[in-house]
Formats: sequence, structure tokens, C-alpha cells
Amino acid sequence: MEAVIEQLSEYELERGKPMPTTPHAIIQSNIVFELRSRYPQQYRILSELTLDTPSNGSTPDVVIYPFFKADFTKEYPARRSDAPLVTVEIQSPSQSLDEMVDKANVYFTFGVKSCWIVQPRIEGIFVFDQPNQYHFFHHNDTLKDLNFDIELSLSGVFI
Repeated sequence: MEAVIEQLSEYELERGKPMPTTPHAIIQSNIVFELRSRYPQQYRILSELTLDTPSNGSTPDVVIYPFFKADFTKEYPARRSDAPLVTVEIQSPSQSLDEMVDKANVYFTFGVKSCWIVQPRIEGIFVFDQPNQYHFFHHNDTLKDLNFDIELSLSGVFI
């Protein structure tokens, strides 16, 4: 019997997650756009920012920080050691829900207060406001993150 050796791409090795698909990219850009449009001075919405989580860092699809003025002359570290308020992870077809919940638990340990897990296939989002406690929103619901009074219309995300 032959052993199957899975080759991970450079992207997967660096970020610890599968390479995004077209639906993943659409959803990610829609979330950033919708949040940035709704909260331009309240939150800083960032994508693909690496956090200095144990053991080797992690790169959520989207993070939400309190608003800060960007200083484009400053050199920022490659990994942020301060926890964002919210992380957003978009589940890839090759990832299980268990894997996604495990990631959320790492983020909670790091100091994140809310973790969103996006399920593209069913057009839904789990909003964990603490470990093992979540609310589920889907289709045309308005997502409500009660930790930060953030609202997001899913009709603008899954289009």
C-alpha cells in the first residue's frame, strides 16, 4: 500500500490554512467592504494580518481592531502581538468545522473577544462571543456581534 504524501503550497505553509478559492475571496472582500463602509471611524478592518498566536502564529482572513490612524512611514512588525477585537475565518472546503472551532479557541486564548466562522456553502456565519457559545446567522439575516454592537447584513456578504 502506497503512502499518500500531501504537498502543501508555500501559502499553506506560511499561513497554516488552505489557499483561498474564488468564493472565499469574494466573501472576504465583501466582508471588508461592508464593515469598512458601515464603521469607517469606529473600527480598522484588516485582511490577512498575521497574529503572534501560539505556537507558530496565525493569519485570520479578516480582523477588526479599534480604529487607529495608519502611519505609513512607520515600520510595523510582521506579526501583531496585540489581539484584535474580532477575527473572521472563512471555512475552506477542505477544512472541518472542528478545525475552525479549534482556531477560534486559539484566538480566544490570545485575547480576541469575538470569533466569526463563515460557512460559504450554507451562506451562514457562526458568531462566537466566547468559547463554546455562539449565535448563527444565515441567508438574509443581519449578523449581530453583541460584544461590540457590530451589525452586518448578510445580503451584502453572500452576493
